[in-house]
Amino acid sequence: MLVEKSKTGFHALNLSAGVLSAIDRVGYKKPTPIQAAFIPYALKGRDILGQAQTGTGKTAAFLLPFFNSWQDRNEPGPQAIVLAPTRELVVQVAEEAAKLSPSKHCRPMAIYGGQRMGTQLRDMKKGFNIAIGTPGRVLDHLGRGTLQLDRVRYVVLDEADRMLDIGFRPDIERILRRCPEQRQTMLLSATLPPPVLRLAQRYMHRPLHINLSPQKITVANIRQSYVSVDPDRKFDLLLKVIEREQPKQCIIFCERKRWADDLFEVLNAKHQRAAVMHGDLEQSTRNRIMQKFRDGQITYLVATDVVGRGIDVMGISHIINYDLPGDPENYVHRIGRTGRMGKDGIAIAFVTPDQGELLTRIESFINHLIPEDESAEFDEFRPLKVEKEDKVKEYVPVYGNRTRKYSQRV
Repeated sequence: MLVEKSKTGFHALNLSAGVLSAIDRVGYKKPTPIQAAFIPYALKGRDILGQAQTGTGKTAAFLLPFFNSWQDRNEPGPQAIVLAPTRELVVQVAEEAAKLSPSKHCRPMAIYGGQRMGTQLRDMKKGFNIAIGTPGRVLDHLGRGTLQLDRVRYVVLDEADRMLDIGFRPDIERILRRCPEQRQTMLLSATLPPPVLRLAQRYMHRPLHINLSPQKITVANIRQSYVSVDPDRKFDLLLKVIEREQPKQCIIFCERKRWADDLFEVLNAKHQRAAVMHGDLEQSTRNRIMQKFRDGQITYLVATDVVGRGIDVMGISHIINYDLPGDPENYVHRIGRTGRMGKDGIAIAFVTPDQGELLTRIESFINHLIPEDESAEFDEFRPLKVEKEDKVKEYVPVYGNRTRKYSQRV
């Protein structure tokens, strides 16, 4: 008597043979927690409010249900639309969609600003089934009449909290009103502030809330530390950190575009496999840099917060906060670029003598005390000791039974 083996992994999710074949081709072995929780309900046609951090596999979680229901028939216009906050995230989702598509006839289309309109229009005329775009450029095409959403039956709002943070709410609402009322809507967000919940209440039908965000706002498998350093010694410290850590790939975060350019110029003289990324670069340049970074051709990416969220590059071993972010939430998003999909990661922050209070705010936000890297090889970069005759200004934050003391010349 033959006993049928129980299905496991993606095969237990009742996905079609074409989708399972695409998953095998990509090499995914088993669903992540968000995929295992999300996909079965999405296959039933439910609207879903998914709460999960980036790097947990949520892109495949919302793409696979659409591909599972897609039928190979030449329907005009897209049957699905995904809205995302940044050009880089749009490109990333489109690349994932191309990999997971069950058929060469099921074609994704990335729609974002910075591309030549003529080139984009020519590509769109070839036909596509899933539109993936930034709200501004999608709305531009709707106004031109070059994009129709009357056949859309599957809508995804990815990184919804971020889209609302940067002012896309009016654009999103105008786009949603152009979609058929009879549709399935997915909203993915790391956090659910009131504006996101109001959007869900207005445009979703009895959404199921799936929450896989960690209770602590940090990532357990990222080893965090900080190094005290005088501002004029930060670059020398960076070279020492790189020499010690030998990162596989590293993002070095700066607070301002000009600072990123300046740091890249001096770093590139020491390490040739370096690049810089910020919002003032041409879109074609940004695309080229990100592709090289994903391919491993770039080891050191000096960047602003333009890559602090939503960018999924699996090879990133280290994050260096060359400048501490002013917003503690940005710190979380930055270090979340490493430690992806369960892998270990390392995050090192450079803290100048006047940033004790900022470091304290970050620690309070993540509910975690970041230890100081007390390696002897970094001693030469630490803030200068104050001589007796110097006037001293001290900042002493208290951490329960422990204090941290910074001294600076005044």
